[in-house]
Amino acid sequence: MSGGVDSSVAAAVLRDEGHEVVGCTLRLWGGESDSGCCSAADVDDARRVAQVLDVDHHVFNLADEFDKHVVDPYVTSHGRGETPNPCVECNRSIKFGALLARASRLGFETVATGHHARITSSHGGFQLRRGRDVAKDQSYVLGFLTAATLARVVLPIGTMTKLEVRTRAGALGLRTAAKPDSQEVCFIPRGRRDGFLASRTTLTPGNVLDRTSGALLGTVPAIELVTVGQRRGIGHGPDGEPRFVADVDVVTRTVLVGRRDDVRVSELDVDRGSVIWARSPFVDGAAVLVQTSAHGAASPATLRIFETTRLEFEHPVRPVAPGQLAVLYDPGDPDLVVGAATVARRVPTHS
Repeated sequence: MSGGVDSSVAAAVLRDEGHEVVGCTLRLWGGESDSGCCSAADVDDARRVAQVLDVDHHVFNLADEFDKHVVDPYVTSHGRGETPNPCVECNRSIKFGALLARASRLGFETVATGHHARITSSHGGFQLRRGRDVAKDQSYVLGFLTAATLARVVLPIGTMTKLEVRTRAGALGLRTAAKPDSQEVCFIPRGRRDGFLASRTTLTPGNVLDRTSGALLGTVPAIELVTVGQRRGIGHGPDGEPRFVADVDVVTRTVLVGRRDDVRVSELDVDRGSVIWARSPFVDGAAVLVQTSAHGAASPATLRIFETTRLEFEHPVRPVAPGQLAVLYDPGDPDLVVGAATVARRVPTHS
């Protein structure tokens, strides 16, 4: 129970279905925070909801695990010029890692969360599917879950729309009914990412080069804070058109930029060692749908397996930052997650 409306209603649904429900809130971050599910106010909201629902409530301190598996890798990835997704890693390592392990030790059969996604079974196996509410679907951030993990997870609100969730919470008199969804990285105060990273790693200036001509267009104060696809702070080229980041190379302290159409990609390499299949692995030449951001649309692609694992897109897509997650869906059943992998670090090609 994160202190949000989704997990509040998830607990209520399970209680009303007759399950023995125990609420659990994770204390993950001891530093400054004003957003997400890491603040003291969120813990208090979860506790109050548990009281209204008349279920036991516990707070588990997993701050050390959070630092090790989420915060430290977040800082390290930025130092390599990557763009990490801490929410994905928190789900992987904390909610469906450390918490699931603790639940087993305490004798609980399953762990339930308020994610907008669905779990179905087929031929004796469990599968992850998109949530009913397309606008709130969170299957992307759970795309790494294996069938074995899905067998021990319950997603009670996956068949509900967000409006239905809030309506249910209001009818139950829960204080989280109108609470806004969290949008930011939970362990960094709003607008303070640059200062947070500066306090934990060395930031270095870099040159901004035009990808086509190689011309120097300007500089950035910290190359570690630039992400592939970024528009903000990049400026315009000699032709007056806005530029977008195509590649970041922290070794040479270079940011390559181009026009919107110039930076689109037709191929994407993923880290072969990071590939997780929800069922039997797909073979070379298999058709897949690829989603590379939490709320982006999935694009048709072909899986290629050579010395690297590559996704060849049917149509060029916006550039994807190394460190992000690519989640694969079944073209014949677009709601069904079939695998996931981390986007590999790419070496920029200088014109």
